[in-house]
Order: sequence, then C-alpha cells, then structure tokens
Amino acid sequence: MKKIKIDKGWVKDYQSTEASVEEVEVLLEFFKEGEVTEKELKAQFGQAEEALEELELKSTLNSPEDQLPGVLEINSGAGGTESCDWASILMRMYIMWGESHGMKVSELDKVDGDVAGIKSVTLQFEGPFAYGYLKAESGVHRLVRISPFDSAKRRHTSFASIFVYPMVDDTIEININPSDLDWDTFRSSGAGGQNVNKVETAVRVRHAPSGLVVECQETRSQGQNRERALQMLKSRLYEIEMRKRNEERDKVEGNKMKIEWGSQIRSYVLHPYKLVKDVRTGYEVGNAQAVLDGGLDGFIKAFLLNKTFEGSGKIED
Repeated sequence: MKKIKIDKGWVKDYQSTEASVEEVEVLLEFFKEGEVTEKELKAQFGQAEEALEELELKSTLNSPEDQLPGVLEINSGAGGTESCDWASILMRMYIMWGESHGMKVSELDKVDGDVAGIKSVTLQFEGPFAYGYLKAESGVHRLVRISPFDSAKRRHTSFASIFVYPMVDDTIEININPSDLDWDTFRSSGAGGQNVNKVETAVRVRHAPSGLVVECQETRSQGQNRERALQMLKSRLYEIEMRKRNEERDKVEGNKMKIEWGSQIRSYVLHPYKLVKDVRTGYEVGNAQAVLDGGLDGFIKAFLLNKTFEGSGKIED
C-alpha cells in the first residue's frame, strides 16, 4: 500500500505538469489569435516551468531511502556558548524549513548548553522525500558574526556539524543480535511532566560491534523510548552500509559530489556583509535572514541537481 501511494504520487505529479505544459500550448495559440495577453501567457509559462523544475528535482530522489523520514543531528563545535547558540539557530532554521513543507518535526533528543543554546539535538522529519531533501545538509556549517555574548562586540566564527540519516521502517530489514546491545536508563533533561525529570525514562543503547551510541528521551514512557532508540540504531547501521555502497559506486562513476558530514559545506556570514554560500555548488544568497528562517530550497536544489549533472553543463542551462 505504501508503494502504491508513492507511485500514485508520481503519476499525479506527472499528469499535473503535463496539463500545465499543454495549457501553455493552448494559450500560445490564443495569443497568436489576439485572444489572450502576453502577460497571461507569461504567467502560465512561469507556472509550467516551475512545475517542470520541481518534477525534475524530485526525479533525482530515486533511491529507496529518499522516501523515508529523515533524522537530523546537530552538534555544536568548539567555542562554548557561541557554538551552542549557533546550533540552536540551526535547529530553528531546520524546524521552520520542515514546517513550511508540511512535515511533522519531532524532537527525539536534546542536550542544552551550559549558558545558552544547545550542545546537541536530534530531530525527525516526516513527510514526502524528507530524507531525500535533507541529505544535502550533512556537513559542517560555519557562522561569522558579531557575537552577542562578547561585550567588546568582536567578530566570532562558530561551527556546528549536521548529520542526516534515513529513519528505516519495516520495509527494510536490519538484524541486530540482542546480546550486542548494552542498555542504560537516565533522567530526561527536558522540562515538564510529573515523571520526566524524576523517573529514569530516557534510554541510551550502545551497539558493541559498531561502537554506535544512541539516546532517546522523546516520550515519558521508557518502553516507547527503547523502541524508538532501537529504530534509530537500525537507521544508523543502515546509513553506514548505504555510505559504503555509495563509496563503492562513486569509485566507478567518478566525480559525483559526495555527501560527507565531516567537511564544511556552507558559510553564513552576517558581518561585515550578509551572505550565505554553499562551498560545494557555489550557490549563494544575500538575504541571510531568509535562509535562517528556513529558506533552504535553493541550496538543496542546487546540490541535488549538481550531484546528478556535474560535468554535463545542465546545471548552468
């Protein structure tokens, strides 16, 4: 049923785009006869062009995991309060992006900073092609600004890392030996609830063979948190295998852009000028505040299309 729903979505998108293009052809004939204005023709052409570009972008998301929910982890870099504040700004940016696309955004785990901001947070995005779009965001994000925490008003540079992986469902089988798991429980660090901070409802699981450690404090139920933590662990293990597969594929295919969480991908400069630039694609936006308010579509589109068409010249066309 899930596959049928996805296939119906593709058919619907194609038919809608096809109808929009045919409408341009009809209006063009009416324009030649003087029955519609140039403004009306251009408006319909713009709609058709936008629909075609959106369909082209979706066509790059053809891997099975692209359709899964996405899990996004934000970790502040070195720099104490400054980096923690930058991590919280990124958290707000991604939540606003997800909500603007009608996605359900859930907070799975969060560690607050000592003074301000957050040390780390794990968010889950549920919606069409959530992981497919968010995978473009893995990497180190750099901020340059006048620090609000510096009384001398000096310029500071902060870093935070983003790591994105797909949240696997029951269509993907991951076998884990229960004897390889080491479970711990602890009190949730969040506010609210009679038992959130009094009972050890949060869980931590370590997978011995891989060394992966996953924490979850999403709900007040230890049992539900254990289930979600195990699902997150399976997702991480799946991502590792997926990365190995992609590395082998890239060796064969050559120069395609890589998705690496350990390298700097984007700079956000707020002083002495305002500019957000992706170092992988060269795509840049002067309205930095719009980007920090969730305006990431241009960066995601540039990455996905460049990843697919690098070297062919199509991205410039």
